[in-house]
Amino acid sequence: MPRVATRAVRPKILIVLHQETSSAGRVGHLLLENGFDLDIRRPPLGDELPETLDHHAGAVVFGGPMSANDHADFVKRETEWLAVPLRENRPFLGICLGAQMLVNHLGGKVEGHGEGLVEIGWYPLTATEEGRQLIHWPEMVYQFHREGFSLPSGATLLATAETYPNQAFRYGDNAWAIQFHAELTRVMMHRWVVRGAHRFVLPGAQPGRDHLGGRLIWDMHLKRWLAEFLEMIFGKPER
Repeated sequence: MPRVATRAVRPKILIVLHQETSSAGRVGHLLLENGFDLDIRRPPLGDELPETLDHHAGAVVFGGPMSANDHADFVKRETEWLAVPLRENRPFLGICLGAQMLVNHLGGKVEGHGEGLVEIGWYPLTATEEGRQLIHWPEMVYQFHREGFSLPSGATLLATAETYPNQAFRYGDNAWAIQFHAELTRVMMHRWVVRGAHRFVLPGAQPGRDHLGGRLIWDMHLKRWLAEFLEMIFGKPER
């Protein structure tokens, strides 16, 4: 009898999104290319998060328009859930809102700039000495946020910027957080520029044309960094 080919079971990464139309973008593409499958959950739409990550190779919590300080039930539950990857020492990455939830979980503070400034567009990034020892960081990154975070006690700062100094940190062996967005595909950025245009009048924000123009200059370096960063955090499954 002919042998029936069976698909090898690939390890899963838990992907936590916060809107119906949200996408894992480049993070999802790169994880799939590296040999992982994606387990996508959307807590605001009622999806539950697993009680353990025994059946996952790690987790990524993405951003969203809500604040990590919101009183919505899912924000509180998701912030408390971060005890799971920390307790089990599983690879974890928080992006923007996900990073801010991790900060709140660790007892830090999430708040806006004292002068009301935002980071919406492309801004310079500077790696710390600890960050440079790990990976080569991009000089410019894409931002879309109105709040920043303090550095939690025991965390190691990896990258900094002028308006919101804490841009990336590592906590323990396997928990990572970044304030900026490297996950946007070209289609995603166009969508954000259209739907977020009303925020471009905020102090410190850049006009939409600069978002798209900056992408032509700096996105290649940001994409290369993301690929190396994800491999550093999650590795690659054995084939």
